[in-house]
Amino acid sequence: MDGVGNVIELLGRILLASIFLLSGVNKIMTYEVTQAYMETMNVSGGLLGPVIVLEIAGALGLILGWWTRLAALGLAVFTILAAFLFHGDFDNQMQMIMFMKNITITGGLLLLLANGSGEISIDQR
Repeated sequence: MDGVGNVIELLGRILLASIFLLSGVNKIMTYEVTQAYMETMNVSGGLLGPVIVLEIAGALGLILGWWTRLAALGLAVFTILAAFLFHGDFDNQMQMIMFMKNITITGGLLLLLANGSGEISIDQR
């Protein structure tokens, strides 16, 4: 791939990672509220800490291109689980949109899992 393609690939990783990085930081800032919401969805609030670590560490892995395939796999599994656990009310149009957003993000993560991080990454050094 040429230089411009490598930069575009890096930009794609950054954009894909941004939702997880911002979500992880937001969960820290709203820990109790997020924990209570998880419990209303019959998901243990005790999982919030590991979720935050996965989101932030996975996002940084994607951005830096460090253990990219592992980060993509972890985030893909998390994202598909979150789709079914939190956005499975298909009678609610907003929840259906959120479900499809998660499915789409998972698709991007699977592409990273298959193809790796690209040239501008720690993995390639």
